[in-house]
Amino acid sequence: MASLYPLLTLYPSLIISCLFLTSLVSCSECKKKAVIFNFGDSNSDTGGLCAGLGYTFGYPNSRTYFHEASGRLCDGRLIIDYLCEALNTSMLTPYLESLAPDFSNGANFAIGGSSTLPKYVPFSLDVQILEYLRFKSRSSKLYSKGLKNLVGGEEEFKNALYMIDIGQNDLAGAFSYLEEPEVINKIPSFISEIRDALWEIYKQGGRHLWVHNTGPLGCLPQKLATRSNASGSDIDGVGCLKSMNEAAMVFNGQLKALCDELRIGMQNATIVYVDIFTIKYDLIANSTKYGFKNPLMACCGFGGPPYNYKQSFSCGQAGYNVCEEGSRYVSWDGVHYTDAANSFVASKILSTNHSAPPIPFDFFCKS
Repeated sequence: MASLYPLLTLYPSLIISCLFLTSLVSCSECKKKAVIFNFGDSNSDTGGLCAGLGYTFGYPNSRTYFHEASGRLCDGRLIIDYLCEALNTSMLTPYLESLAPDFSNGANFAIGGSSTLPKYVPFSLDVQILEYLRFKSRSSKLYSKGLKNLVGGEEEFKNALYMIDIGQNDLAGAFSYLEEPEVINKIPSFISEIRDALWEIYKQGGRHLWVHNTGPLGCLPQKLATRSNASGSDIDGVGCLKSMNEAAMVFNGQLKALCDELRIGMQNATIVYVDIFTIKYDLIANSTKYGFKNPLMACCGFGGPPYNYKQSFSCGQAGYNVCEEGSRYVSWDGVHYTDAANSFVASKILSTNHSAPPIPFDFFCKS
């Protein structure tokens, strides 16, 4: 199957089609409506930050797929967009979208820049959970009065998939003023917030939980460019920052342990832990094999090789440059991945090879 990846990355819109995925995973076998609620940061924000604060992420963002401002920090689709396509359901509408929203298949509470801490700061994880509680209460009442484009009722909330993808900003923020040992000491407090969020979802009736770990922070062009004075001993064989990736792996280890713990305490719940770190690090370390190039260099940014990133000339700001063929790049803007890279990650998620337990993504809507 590896020989197909260059083709898939050149034509990312095909990756979730049944034609190309039949040998990797079966197409969706949902027997009931797929409803998804997502919580996270910019890695899965489908427009919440723009809807909530009035930002516009203009060209060249969204140039590959949407061809107009989509609220995504990407040249096209995010991982969650591809996962929705795999279920033959619409892409998730941001919870904060006020103009013609469609919440019939769930809602996206993820907001760019979000973290687990500090608490009660828009739009930290606990605030996203509070938004969900309001959505659940209001949606049920309004649907019973005949309003459309809403989740249908208690059964649909119970049968929905609840996805969490957060933690990258906690680690990145901590590294801005702490050294690796101090960052690692803070990780249990991040995990505690995720535990609280998962328990609240469970108490509200959610039984299908899907948890992504965090990616290789030390491989982001932004981090490499802003820490260019890092000692050679902090650079691994791929060219990434060891300290940041080590902290990410500690976070991921504690997150996996949390999922194992919750499986014991949460009766009749299915909790799937997905190793995004390994998927993304493999893509970066073996980029040529998968049809990519310059895995540590932003497609859209400033400064050219090796990272094409400078904070004051980031993607979309005056003076930026952008690559012609984004499908050959892993990083879009130094922080977020390209449409092509996201399609690769989604295909790996759908394979179940990086999931614990290794069950299909559509498990929640099959029976």
